[in-house]
Amino acid sequence: MSYNKIIIKTKDSSYPLLIGDNILSLTGSLIKKNIPEVKKVFIISDKKVPTEQINKIIKSLKRYNPKIYKVNSSEKIKSFKFAQMLIEKLIQANLNRSDCVIAVGGGVVGDLSGFVASIIKRGINFVNIPSTFLAQVDSSVGGKTGINSNLGKNLIGTFFQPNFVLTDVSMLRSLPKREMLCGYGEILKHSLILDKKFFLWLYKNANKIINNKEKNLLKFAITKSCGIKSSVVKKDENEKGLRKILNFGHTFAHGFEGAKKFSKDLNHGEAVLLGMITASLFAYKKKLLPKKDFNLIKQHYINLDLPISIKSNFKKNEINKIITYMQRDKKNFSKNINLILIKSIGKIIAPNSININKNIIKSFLTKNYI
Repeated sequence: MSYNKIIIKTKDSSYPLLIGDNILSLTGSLIKKNIPEVKKVFIISDKKVPTEQINKIIKSLKRYNPKIYKVNSSEKIKSFKFAQMLIEKLIQANLNRSDCVIAVGGGVVGDLSGFVASIIKRGINFVNIPSTFLAQVDSSVGGKTGINSNLGKNLIGTFFQPNFVLTDVSMLRSLPKREMLCGYGEILKHSLILDKKFFLWLYKNANKIINNKEKNLLKFAITKSCGIKSSVVKKDENEKGLRKILNFGHTFAHGFEGAKKFSKDLNHGEAVLLGMITASLFAYKKKLLPKKDFNLIKQHYINLDLPISIKSNFKKNEINKIITYMQRDKKNFSKNINLILIKSIGKIIAPNSININKNIIKSFLTKNYI
């Protein structure tokens, strides 16, 4: 079985990210190769992952007699209460620090499982098998784990790198278009912040990626996107500076999600897409982003029917809620709101240099309520 391989390097660790088609059956042999000390395996899986895919993973892990716990994936399970329940199950299974937790699911399952693995017995082995397009190109790379607070999303968490990530594009074939669009948003983000050539390639090929799920295009797009993210993570694992550029569009997005109470009315990927076009419009209005570049981004959104209108998703009286959640964003270090903005396609404005008063952002959102 062939696959693309990216080595994710951080200050304290190095691990492989494997990207291929129909490679789930390699899970067991990869654990034996990369984590030879493992004797027991505990799988935390999203119930929505097809049984056929789970069975391929379990069959490959036969020598480890794996235990599996299936969860209903939603932001509600990213809580201390649910994390404690999982930890108790792991302790009951008598997992040692040399054993392994495997996450099989989207970003919610990966974030939660990684958090649990990072704190039980001060850290046990962790393998991530992302099953959604969004997780494959975003949360599976970088080592962020997290659960939610009542005051905001992902405000509690750790940095904990997996032993390896296995990305199988065959898992995407059953995903609806809405889920594909969510993942595409992160790929688009990586091109907008650091690689104009990649953006122009996406401009031509995105429709086939999203609608036809052509495996060779998917493998290239995922590999390219993860390569961009890994290059940033390598330089700034703990998000002290450069890594903040990966939050392009996310400050607005977290405001949008919070105003919707993190419901399925607007999922994370859709919020990020809306956040990026909103951030691009803000940069254009402030004469930071050339009109030519903004119009090219906007046309790409129109071509793919991506979320582009605040008015289509929010009532005007919800703008105050959006601002409230934007103020709670982790990137803020003053009373102002820290924004990550681009100055052209493929070029980012230095992190921590754009700090905007909440009233200016409120005025911007109100005036551009279209």
